Amino acid sequence: MKEKALNLLGLMRKANAAQIGETDTGAAARAQTAKLVVLASDASRNAQSRAKGFVYGRDLPLITLPFTKQEISEHVGKSGCSMAAICDLGFADAFLKLLCELDDGYADAAKIVSEKLESQKQRKRETRAHEKNKRTGKRRTNA
Repeated sequence: MKEKALNLLGLMRKANAAQIGETDTGAAARAQTAKLVVLASDASRNAQSRAKGFVYGRDLPLITLPFTKQEISEHVGKSGCSMAAICDLGFADAFLKLLCELDDGYADAAKIVSEKLESQKQRKRETRAHEKNKRTGKRRTNA
């Protein structure tokens, strides 16, 4: 399961759904494109405080992964990577589900992300229905 989660992190990098590194994570958090911020288990205190600063005042979960910087770096292709921002809700939800299978400590963050994903899907359904109604001309009846 640990290998699946790391492989998913690498896939997110290839799909451009994750910003890897301190600078890119901060930029994604400030631009409000980040949905989840993750830290390596052996991240320095400075990196931990910066990550807390990135999520402070924003509705972003911050989790510490059970992986070291070395393990993360091997799978994402960037050396010395201690933090990342996941910018896609679907990927964040799948990643947290894999982490929940490893450890139940990620259940709170998983619940937050899955609720955000459901509300995003609901908004998309409503938008599609609205566009369809505009095209077909659904009429109101005043009875």
